[in-house]
Amino acid sequence: MSKFNEEDVYIFNPERECMSREDLKELQLKRLQKVVKYAYENVPFYQNSFDKAGVKPEDIKSLEDIQLLPFITKDDLRNTYPFDLQAAPKEDWVEVHSTSGTTGIPTVVAYTQNDLDIWAECTARGLASVGVHKNDIVNVAYGFGLFTGGHGAQYGAQKIGALAVPMSSGNTQRQMNFLKDFPADFLCCTPSYALYLAESFEKEGIDPQSVPLKGGLYGAEMWTEEIRAKLENKFGISAQNIYGLTEVIGPGVSTECHIKDGMHIAEDHFYPEIIDPNTLEVLPEGSEGEIVFTSLTKTGMPVIRYRTKDITSLKYDKCDCGRTTVRMSRITGRSDDMLKVKGVIVFPKQIEEVIMKMDELSPAYQIIVSRPGILDMIEVQVEIDQATFKDSIIDLEGFKHKIAKKIKEAIGIGVKVTLAEPYSLPRSEGKAVRVIDKRDFS
Repeated sequence: MSKFNEEDVYIFNPERECMSREDLKELQLKRLQKVVKYAYENVPFYQNSFDKAGVKPEDIKSLEDIQLLPFITKDDLRNTYPFDLQAAPKEDWVEVHSTSGTTGIPTVVAYTQNDLDIWAECTARGLASVGVHKNDIVNVAYGFGLFTGGHGAQYGAQKIGALAVPMSSGNTQRQMNFLKDFPADFLCCTPSYALYLAESFEKEGIDPQSVPLKGGLYGAEMWTEEIRAKLENKFGISAQNIYGLTEVIGPGVSTECHIKDGMHIAEDHFYPEIIDPNTLEVLPEGSEGEIVFTSLTKTGMPVIRYRTKDITSLKYDKCDCGRTTVRMSRITGRSDDMLKVKGVIVFPKQIEEVIMKMDELSPAYQIIVSRPGILDMIEVQVEIDQATFKDSIIDLEGFKHKIAKKIKEAIGIGVKVTLAEPYSLPRSEGKAVRVIDKRDFS
């Protein structure tokens, strides 16, 4: 039974979140012109880039003129490591965050107090949309440190006036003790870790629904509607999506309201575009493609036309929650994250959707891509649910064939399915590692 009460949700900043499209565009243009001029005058990279493209700040006379400006990519951020993209003087920096750098040189971002204020505002909007009020307790189980996840949720809770518990990720037993002994109203973490917490309660014979959680914002990794259903059923909560990138500001760039029909982008601070990742052309409204963001109000490290690599689409119709800001659909994949196996494009999310629809399986899984000979092979390791494992009648070979057939129907190629015992596959206390590609492309 859900403990979430729809009457508790509210709009944190109606003046900005419910603006007319005309007023919003006027504000966006004013801020776009200001940030382009600011970046051009304070960041040599942007001055050189704009000059090379033959565009000056004064050429931006309409929102459509943003297309005159060149894109900025992850490689540009790496090539300017550590602080060559910062626009504000060092004496104005009050905080620094960084990406993990697991795929290369990390991106380091300096924040001014203005940036932290904007960040708190944006995450507060998201927390209000799930029902966080001044007297609530918010358990923040995202990672802290240089990772932006935990800080953003904490700042947003404090902006509302709620009590933020900065638990961070890891030490699951301590997490469980706190959720029991110092009961939070809302939990913010990765969806995979929330499911792991529910599973850990069940292993101790505790019904996760006995924990008085009502909802939370879950992000930092791609997840599906099937994971949402499992998470909501386990805890009896409303699980809503949150999206962000360190390069743009962190979590809070967009958040899902209780209607759950896309994530509302804080358009007064972040201007979105959808482009074809191959041609780089801006696509018509409603098209699916790569989302590009321009930060309109950041002063520490503004990003102009930053290519996120995330594939999504935008909805501009008014949401039933009353907000007028554009909504981005759930991320379906990344333009640099897709797997090409036997000439077929495969997104890991397609496989996850199959697994999550099968009650006999736990949410834990791994996808191993290898090339044992001259052909690629996908092995999908799935874990049998504890209740199913206890049923000695189950035909394991037949069950593996059933899973493999469903996955082939979803992705178009055959896979090898390996069944694992309950609780035997790796769990993550941060971002889940779902795909391991062992192929040698050198």
